[in-house]
Amino acid sequence: MAAKVFIDGEAGTTGLQISSRLDARTDVELLHLDGNERKDPESRRLMLNAADLVILCLPDDAAREAIRLIDNTTTKVIDASTAHRTAPDWVYGMPEYAADQNALIAAATRVTNPGCYANASIAILHPLVEQGVIPADWPVTINAVSGYSGGGKGLINAFEDEASSEFTPEAFRVYGLGLDHKHVPEIQRWSGLSQRPLFVPSVGRFRQGMIVQIPLQLNALPGSPSIASLHKALSMHYADRQFVRVAALEDSGEITTLEPEILNETNELRLHVFGNNEHGQAVIMGVLDNLGKGASGQAVQNMNLMLGLPEETGLDWAA
Repeated sequence: MAAKVFIDGEAGTTGLQISSRLDARTDVELLHLDGNERKDPESRRLMLNAADLVILCLPDDAAREAIRLIDNTTTKVIDASTAHRTAPDWVYGMPEYAADQNALIAAATRVTNPGCYANASIAILHPLVEQGVIPADWPVTINAVSGYSGGGKGLINAFEDEASSEFTPEAFRVYGLGLDHKHVPEIQRWSGLSQRPLFVPSVGRFRQGMIVQIPLQLNALPGSPSIASLHKALSMHYADRQFVRVAALEDSGEITTLEPEILNETNELRLHVFGNNEHGQAVIMGVLDNLGKGASGQAVQNMNLMLGLPEETGLDWAA
């Protein structure tokens, strides 16, 4: 029997993306509310409790409210909001995080879906901190650029709708200049850092795609690790994990530019280690689709695990 799945907030950017990944599947049955019912608390309560698994694509407060509406012990929940990403009683929904993370997600009733920037940042930092290559108290800097779809309907309209009063002709903008981005606590917690990383996000005039960059002065790090040792630490961690691939050093060495859109429509996160041994400098970059592995694809991956389905079902690698 197909599992019943309800996307609360299916009309939003992430919800629509998840729906598109599930519509043709026969192993899940999507439950829907019509336009009027979506804002009716009783209709939502009934649907939330009728589903085998719920995916919340809502603002933080609305996600917390949805959890309160679930009054049974069997409905499983994936929350795509920021509301529970550092909560101790929720399982972090990054299957590649640790050797037992798949099993933790599969056994969980409450899973919090990672943020897009956080997904790549943690994928880079966690193995390096865990293996002692980067000290937990290291002053980490993260620079990132995302497609404008990461900002939801408001930012999509600002970049696409020339008739909108919010329309902007700009090609690129840096934001979060108060250095208080909502993903930072999540990055610090799950990377294992003891102090807050400095995170500077930006957005470009492309719909989806993302690059996250973490620069490192190798000679300043304890033991002056080499570029090869950074690559080895990441490669060892992800050797048998789904959907995170560490590019070979030789392949990265042949790259002169890196485009943020190369993994769009896939669930792959690709890590590159670039560097210059002579100068003692490296930069590790993660490339992903902010709407795929950074949001909806990741939610589907977690859903598959929680429903006892093959993890890769309905998800694509890059060609």
